[in-house]
Amino acid sequence: MIRHLASRWRAFVQDNRGVAFVEFAIGAPVFLVLILVGLEVSNLALAYMRVSNLAMTVADNAGRTTSGIDEAHVYEVFAGANVIGQGIEFKEHGRLVLSSLEHNGRRGGNAGQVITWQRCWGDLDIDPAYGVEGDGATDDSLEDGLGEAGRQIMAMEGTAVMFVEATYDYQPMVGYGWFEPPQIRYESAFNVRGRMNNNITNTQDLDELTC
Repeated sequence: MIRHLASRWRAFVQDNRGVAFVEFAIGAPVFLVLILVGLEVSNLALAYMRVSNLAMTVADNAGRTTSGIDEAHVYEVFAGANVIGQGIEFKEHGRLVLSSLEHNGRRGGNAGQVITWQRCWGDLDIDPAYGVEGDGATDDSLEDGLGEAGRQIMAMEGTAVMFVEATYDYQPMVGYGWFEPPQIRYESAFNVRGRMNNNITNTQDLDELTC
């Protein structure tokens, strides 16, 4: 009897059937979490690149029109931004602020920069960070230009700078709850190329994409 029980016990201890299934059941959740985290990190990195590219492309394209700037050109610039941002649904969750920065033509204590015109695109409810259209026209409130302190952008007299603020509320792949989705923000600026008149026109009577 005792010998029989000992034999059964040894057989039980040595039986490794189902071990692989148990190991899989323990390891699968960990493996799945690692995959999901990797996908989320990759998607977040892609979103950062897309928003950065949007800011640079909009500023660059807005500065390329040499004969003048019209509301139709602004529509075209934002249409290009829409194509770039489709993969992350930028229009639905982001906002672009395009500002034309110039010297205000004043002298002495009122000399500074002015936002000659400003246009916005995207459904995210966020205000321009550094000023609105008309700011700095008669005073030195934008004496140092636009941008973060210590990194402001200024326009030389007789020309203009296209300054872009791109802001996007990141949309997680996996879902909300396990981390706080960041708000991604990039700024970019390009000088205009040979444009003689930087005042915006509206030859087609389009709706102004004001902020």
